[in-house]
Amino acid sequence: MTSPQGALDRRLAELLAEDVGPGDVTTEWTVPESARARGTLVANSPCVVSGLPVARRAFALLDPDLAWNDEAPAGTRAEPGSALARMEGRARALLTAERLALNLLQRMCGIATATRCYVDAVAGTGCRILDTRKTAPGLRVFDRMAVADGGGSNHRAGLFDMVLIKDNHRRLAGGVGAAIREARRRAPAAMRIEAEVESEEELREAVAAGADVVLIDNQTPHTVAAWSAIARQAPRPPVIEASGGITIARVRAYAEAGADCVSVGALTHSVEAADISLDLEVSAA
Repeated sequence: MTSPQGALDRRLAELLAEDVGPGDVTTEWTVPESARARGTLVANSPCVVSGLPVARRAFALLDPDLAWNDEAPAGTRAEPGSALARMEGRARALLTAERLALNLLQRMCGIATATRCYVDAVAGTGCRILDTRKTAPGLRVFDRMAVADGGGSNHRAGLFDMVLIKDNHRRLAGGVGAAIREARRRAPAAMRIEAEVESEEELREAVAAGADVVLIDNQTPHTVAAWSAIARQAPRPPVIEASGGITIARVRAYAEAGADCVSVGALTHSVEAADISLDLEVSAA
């Protein structure tokens, strides 16, 4: 079984191969093989820190003897001009891995920053902010790490670790109740079953069928409040999740309406990358 570190290294190696191809011709033709460099990763925009371990591994795959010091713990806020990490190693390795490391670091800090904004917006309500599967293909593991660093919670990792019955499932299964019952018959005892509902009738049907989580999609906070009250009358009330067009301006209204959690696709599908640079200079070491 592949370890989490092994899986991360394999993904980073694939991404490096995409960028480097047969070789980094600029670096190989201009920088002496023996050259060494030291560098600093610098935040040029305010951000919540995420992704430094990923960036470090990107460099270390090309230079196993890399020296690295984190200057900003994950989840902390960094101001413009602040150092995130310092490194020293083979100059060619640092140059070749630079773009991949920065791409991932900038994306992850951007996701963590957006997540923190949503988390702060619902502070004191007990509502959790969730990510979704609306991630960049191939980058989900990094996107989920960034959401967690920003104070959010991870939803299902993929199609394999949780049942989530949505509109097309309902139609093809013959209704939300039928879909839940069939999923319950097949699912392991510990696997949660969530069902999306779009009407009060579907809500009552999902609760009666024993859904663990009810996803109220594309409804107003007023409707979320009314439907949450209905669902919580059940002997085993489901978790209430709200989703659909949630913005930073509206998220607290959904939390105050009674949603236990709010899923926000914009955290990962509409990323505004943080501005981070790598400043390198010759090292005599």
